[in-house]
Amino acid sequence: MFERLEAILVKEFLELRRDPWAIFRLIIPLALQVIVYGYAATFTVHHVATAVLDLDNSEASRSLISHFLATRRFDIVDFADRQSTVTRDLDSGKATLAIVIHAGFARDLASGRGAPLAVAVDGTNSNTALISLGYVGEIVSRFEAEEAAKASTVKAGAAPPTVTVSLEERPWFNSGLEDRWFFIPGVIGTLTLVQVVNLTSFAVVREREVGTLEQIMVSPIRPVEFILGKTLPFFLIGLADVALVTLLGVLWFHIPFVGDPFVMLYGASLFLLATLGLGLLLSTFSRTQQQAFALNFFLINPIFILSGFAFPIAAMPRFLQWLTFLNPLRYFLIVIRAVFLKGVGLSDLWQEFAAMALLGVVMLGLSVLRFKKSLD
Repeated sequence: MFERLEAILVKEFLELRRDPWAIFRLIIPLALQVIVYGYAATFTVHHVATAVLDLDNSEASRSLISHFLATRRFDIVDFADRQSTVTRDLDSGKATLAIVIHAGFARDLASGRGAPLAVAVDGTNSNTALISLGYVGEIVSRFEAEEAAKASTVKAGAAPPTVTVSLEERPWFNSGLEDRWFFIPGVIGTLTLVQVVNLTSFAVVREREVGTLEQIMVSPIRPVEFILGKTLPFFLIGLADVALVTLLGVLWFHIPFVGDPFVMLYGASLFLLATLGLGLLLSTFSRTQQQAFALNFFLINPIFILSGFAFPIAAMPRFLQWLTFLNPLRYFLIVIRAVFLKGVGLSDLWQEFAAMALLGVVMLGLSVLRFKKSLD
């Protein structure tokens, strides 16, 4: 058995070595995607185009505007002189957010009655709108606290002190709340999934298309040996992909790796078993590479969306949350982020490892059964 398996492995690696373009496809696009994700994928919003209508034109209103400019998250594109100008800026897309400071703002602020501030935001991009409004709330709260401190200094002894509660934030594992620390570990799982599933499904279908699959099957090689010979190279390629993306994340983007590399290796191996099984399963339903491509596109996008990579699973409808339990990428993302940033070990991740192992065994078993049936 081992001699026949070795012959298939040698054949696969010889084909890879004779195809320089294939080696290029395995390395360069993967590295480029990691770099693009690292720089482009972010929840942080900068340079929000902002229109300002200051109807009070007081020292307090100008101070509030300076608070927005100081954060460098808001770019004031228009100091409007009337409401219609603000509306036109939002309608035309010149501004994403508009701040309207009403007349009497400083007077109301000094009296303690509360100074109303109107903020309009373009909601066509709901993510940007929500994040921008969050920034506005933080800036206004900081401005309000500063003005209250000034007022208490001026009126010292005139009234008993007001009891306040201050919030002290202490983010763990990612003290700077860097988006890249969240995205790059997730990219390891998503890119590996795409790479391995595509390679596995196309490799078997290509053998069928060129007519060599039948020739292999009439040889002494058994179906199980053929499947092992086809999957082992892609398993090793998958491990190399994980190592490559991990090194790029650590060395290029300076993301800390505080966990045990062997825990990472173990989790990646179980994840690859599941993805290899998925690729083989897709190959048994495909007769041409076009069909394999269509099936990959049909399945990989939902797997990505239901993995929790960018969209929280807790916010999904209940039936979709149950569906995510069949997604190996869901478990691998938990493992890889926990190992990367928290240093979590096997004792805390055993449920995710068990789930990936179970999915891998089921998918590989179904693939072997389907593969034998398709040969018959």
